[in-house]
Amino acid sequence: MIFNSWADIGRVLFIGLLAYASLLLLLRISGKRTLSKMNAFDFIVTVALGSVLASTLLSKSVALAESIAALSVLIFAQYFITYLSVRSEPFQAFVKGEPTLLYHGGRFLSERMRRERVSEEEVWAAMRASGYLSLDKVAAVVLETDGSFSVVGSSQENPSALANVAIPEATAERA
Repeated sequence: MIFNSWADIGRVLFIGLLAYASLLLLLRISGKRTLSKMNAFDFIVTVALGSVLASTLLSKSVALAESIAALSVLIFAQYFITYLSVRSEPFQAFVKGEPTLLYHGGRFLSERMRRERVSEEEVWAAMRASGYLSLDKVAAVVLETDGSFSVVGSSQENPSALANVAIPEATAERA
C-alpha cells in the first residue's frame, strides 16, 4: 500500500517529534561520550537506538512511553559501561580492546594485519589520507580501537605516542 490514512501520517509526525525530542534530551543528559567515536559497544547501542526509534515511528503497538523507557535503558547502560571503563583498565580492555600496530620500524606487521583483517592496500590508503607518500616518513601505523587508522610520522616519532600499543620485539630492537 502507498497510503493508509492521514491519521497514520499524523501519528508518525507527532510521535516522531516527541521521540526525537526525548532521544535528544537523553543524549544531552548522558554527555558527549555517548556520541563519540565508536567501539563495538557504542556501535551496538547506536544500532539499537535506531531500531527503537524506527519501531516507535512505524509500529502502532509500541507506545511512546515504552520507547522512551527503552531509549533510556540503552543510553544509561552505555553511560554505565563507559563509567566503568574509565575507572577499570581490565574492564576497558574488555569493552574497547587494544590498538594494534600494523606498520613499524620500516615494515608491515603481516601477522597482526592478517589477524585484524587489514590489507597492505588499506594501510597505504591510511598513509596517503594522512598526507604521507613515502614510507621513510612514516614511523608507525596503528589500527585504533574504533577501527580508524593513526599514522605517526617519523619526524613526530615520540615513544609516548605509542605508549599503549604493543610493539613486537623484532621491531622494537630495530627501531
